[in-house]
Amino acid sequence: MADGGGCSQHGDASGGDCSTCESESPGISESPRPLLPSEEDRVLDEEPNTFFWRAHTITVLFVLICVLVHVTLVEETPTDSAYNQKRGFIASLLVFLCFGVTQAKDGPFTRPHPAYWRFWLCASVLYELGLIFILFQTADDGRQFMKFIDPSLGVPLPERDYGGNCLIYDHGRPGNPFHNVWDKFDCFVLAHCLGWFAKTLVIRDWWMCTIMSVMFEFLEYSLEHQLPNFSECWWDHWIMDVLVCNGLGIYCGMKTLEWLSIKPYRWQNLWSIPTYRGKIKRVAFQFTPHSWVRFAWKPASSLHRWLAVIVIISVFLLAELNTFYLKFVLWMAPEHFLITVRLVFFIHCGAVSMREVYDFLDDPKLSRKLGQQAWITAAVTMTEFLIVIKYDPGTVSRPFPFHVAQCWLLGATGVLAWTVWRFFIREISLKWRARREGHGDSTQRDRSRSHLDTDTNSKHARPRLRKFGLTEGQSNGHM
Repeated sequence: MADGGGCSQHGDASGGDCSTCESESPGISESPRPLLPSEEDRVLDEEPNTFFWRAHTITVLFVLICVLVHVTLVEETPTDSAYNQKRGFIASLLVFLCFGVTQAKDGPFTRPHPAYWRFWLCASVLYELGLIFILFQTADDGRQFMKFIDPSLGVPLPERDYGGNCLIYDHGRPGNPFHNVWDKFDCFVLAHCLGWFAKTLVIRDWWMCTIMSVMFEFLEYSLEHQLPNFSECWWDHWIMDVLVCNGLGIYCGMKTLEWLSIKPYRWQNLWSIPTYRGKIKRVAFQFTPHSWVRFAWKPASSLHRWLAVIVIISVFLLAELNTFYLKFVLWMAPEHFLITVRLVFFIHCGAVSMREVYDFLDDPKLSRKLGQQAWITAAVTMTEFLIVIKYDPGTVSRPFPFHVAQCWLLGATGVLAWTVWRFFIREISLKWRARREGHGDSTQRDRSRSHLDTDTNSKHARPRLRKFGLTEGQSNGHM
């Protein structure tokens, strides 16, 4: 499992595993932040200043200017105004991306290349700017603006039947009685598995992933009166989604996290590896983390951590819901490529954001402010939600059924009650008990000390009585 196509320290440059390195190198940090002295020998990087890792700012600037000169002096400008507007808009985006990829501040990830993650940071800024523009339009204008991206958009979606027949075994179809189950096995099953596999790599905690998976199904139950595609069969919710798709993705993600946490991180220069097999393996491992850190969220350790975890779960679930509400209010079909692009975008930006949030919570002295990617991702999530509210307030404000409202009220009351008990009542009782035990111990020590003083005084008094020829009883009677 050795990275870097072999171990230069122990003479294994064939690209195979090095058991010596593996025994010496458990998983560690995943960012370019300073490592502790005990961690420095766990990550070996022999190529920090090679051509691949340089910024190339002047080269990128020169190429960009050459392209602009070619467009200005060589190309003939078309007469199609719509084409020119779209072309100029795309060129403006590309120029901003070139600037950001070369000049933006690096984030916590460095593999496969820091410029890769700078690209996603700049893409998130552009996406937020586009959302702000859509937010300031009317609903009709915003939907028609989507035609600028894809001419097939801006058309109301046809009504679709969701839920339907929920029989697992349909006696009316003797030739294919399980047709309802087989109809659910489509491309979205694989998307569910891969999505939760990636989310597990982002969150790095089995309990949080499971809670989010179950809570999202409860949200689908609660909001099916607003969005028809939330209406699914019970076995589709709990068996197909939670147990099969989400469960399998979470399990594979946890196994991958386990492997990433124990693999050694020894990065050897590609040109110093003598074999082709070692070079290929080194290139493949370039797409794995530079180093690793395990997330220990510890939500019950303090009120601050508990509230932070609740906010993280809430923002995560809101981003999930935005996927369905946005395609509903902007008239996008579930299979449209923009939906897939948005999910890929959130996986990349969410990975960096979660790491920045964890560093901010785990070590406030090192991370004194919220990271740039986490900041823009939170802004994107809230802007998407505001677009949904503005474009279709009737759907979002549709009241919950009474039994659904009761369930959520009961759940919120339970969470609030547990919070008050865990971080206030329990803490006060523990402090009172510790103070009482400390007071009891001090009283016992005082009593022991007084008995010791009495014995000491009596021992010193006996020689004096003997000096005067009196016993202790006579002395007391005389006094």
